[in-house]
Amino acid sequence: MSTTSTPLADAFDRAGDQLLDSTKTNLEAYLANPDLPDWARTSVEQLLEAEAWTELNDRFFKTLAFGTGGIRGRTIGNVVTKVEEGAGGPLGRPEHAAAGTNCLNVMNVRRAAMALGQYLLNNVEARPLKVVISHDTRHFSRDFTLEAADALAGLGIEPAIFESERSTPQLSFSVRWLKAHAGIMITASHNPPHDNGFKAYWADGCQLVEPYASGTIEEFNALASALPAPVAEKPAVTTLGPEADSAYLDAVSTLVLEPEVIKQTAGQMKFVYTPIHGVSIKTIPALLDRFGFQYSVVPEQAEGDARFPTVKSPNPENAEALELAKQQAEKEGADLVIGTDPDDDRMGVYVRNGRGEMELLTGNKIGSIMAHYRCERFFGQGILNDANKANAALIKTIVTTDLQKAIAECFGVKCVDTLTGFKYIGEKMGIYQEAAGLADYDAQPLETRRAAQLEKGTFFIFGGEESYGYSGADYVRDKDANAATLMFAEAAAWAKSKGITLCDYLDEIYREFGYFLEKLGTLAFEGAAGAQKIQNLLKSLKGDPPAEMAGSKVTRVENYAEEDFHDVDGKLLPKENVLMFHLENGSRMAVRASGTEPKIKFYFFTQAPVEGDLEAVKAKTVAYLEEWWAEIMASAKQRAEG
Repeated sequence: MSTTSTPLADAFDRAGDQLLDSTKTNLEAYLANPDLPDWARTSVEQLLEAEAWTELNDRFFKTLAFGTGGIRGRTIGNVVTKVEEGAGGPLGRPEHAAAGTNCLNVMNVRRAAMALGQYLLNNVEARPLKVVISHDTRHFSRDFTLEAADALAGLGIEPAIFESERSTPQLSFSVRWLKAHAGIMITASHNPPHDNGFKAYWADGCQLVEPYASGTIEEFNALASALPAPVAEKPAVTTLGPEADSAYLDAVSTLVLEPEVIKQTAGQMKFVYTPIHGVSIKTIPALLDRFGFQYSVVPEQAEGDARFPTVKSPNPENAEALELAKQQAEKEGADLVIGTDPDDDRMGVYVRNGRGEMELLTGNKIGSIMAHYRCERFFGQGILNDANKANAALIKTIVTTDLQKAIAECFGVKCVDTLTGFKYIGEKMGIYQEAAGLADYDAQPLETRRAAQLEKGTFFIFGGEESYGYSGADYVRDKDANAATLMFAEAAAWAKSKGITLCDYLDEIYREFGYFLEKLGTLAFEGAAGAQKIQNLLKSLKGDPPAEMAGSKVTRVENYAEEDFHDVDGKLLPKENVLMFHLENGSRMAVRASGTEPKIKFYFFTQAPVEGDLEAVKAKTVAYLEEWWAEIMASAKQRAEG
């Protein structure tokens, strides 16, 4: 079948207006690609013959593009063709990933790897070039890793891979540790089982920011029609050994501030841990064992499994994903539950409160506990003091709780707001590294790096985002659930040593700073039709913003895509499609489309002084946000229809 073939033209005639113009254009270009595998061509033919117009639109209405988290897409279609099913694969998956410009498959993975490789070849003088690649436990993850490695080797770039799955933060660390020039992580984080993704990292271990992101996207687009021929002699693929794991574990271990407190409370505190079928089983038990924590692992979720068979979604921010761990904690009388997502960069928790009940904490609450604890301990140990505190910082995103800003102000350290996406937190770490002025920064002892930052630049205390991502040091430039687990477990041990729970600790923070509460509301719009609804909604909110919300006047609307905003260091923030609505009563709401999922997200923020009964303040504030979300949800669904 060619772009001018009668069968394709006939199929378009049969489809009529059921196929989008963009779908037709992408289909023609796709089938004209000389590098297209025979099975992929046959798969498209089978969909055309079956008149699966909705499936074709979903697969071809656009081409995959880099978002805030890289590239993500379906690897298994809603409709699986006979040729895709083929001989089948591990754990019931098809033999081949779904064909399509909007699907993550061998063609798009090779193209993405080559795009990153071409950008390196064109912009980095060092030779030989090296790229580290890691992957999670998802369908096709190992296949895609090997394909990416082969594609890079075909360009003359040395690939380094792990012997099996490893976490996203370990990938970030390993890029720096090996002094590689870039990194690739094959993962779709906590997305549904049918998805997978490709995240690209620069030499600093941070996800691509400008100008690297735009440059790689340009290379990706330039490779749409054909891929370059491989070099005559491909470099060998290096497989990283145990020393890579040890180096990473050693780095994470430096986060512990009070090892003696952990030892003192070891017999008094226990928790339940679950990797939710993901990669953290490779690292977290080893870390916990180093410091003598008492814990148990959820056996049903200990093994890597791309189907995530025990949960509806492998997302540790959801109570359902932690339910088995919670049940185990109840049986064992454990103090807390810790769960991590499939690629081990996000962490969610249950903690036992003063009433003996297991309470699910939001990402904002988890981050605020760790931010306060680490500030308190750094000052308590004298590492931070009145003389140097102005050169230390908490970093958060613009959609993360303002409680962390209040904590920073109390301790006299900076609070830096970045755009959504942990890569911007990683970017700030890189700026602070440069300011420290140390040669071979990573080779210096922790104390030397910290002293230089406190003298010449900015010392990074803690960073986090509301979506359950945290970091406690700059040896990685991405969120790290291994680090978060260790830091949170230490905070729990500290609270235990004081005879209180972590909920009590958080309540003490509220009584000092006021009660801060946030809510995330999400509306999902799948496929091509859903993408249009998201655009309708954003256009409506920009062009006709509400004058009042939740009984309070809208006093200001900030458009991060069109206006200039600077952080506290004076750095101009990049443009991002975010709207921020400020209310007369001090509350605010942010709206943004997800860069990696077919969703639009609404972030609600409010606060209230605590005078008297804290529980009454909590109940009133929760009700306020629920009513606000119900109001916005009804309006948003109408606006989405256009």
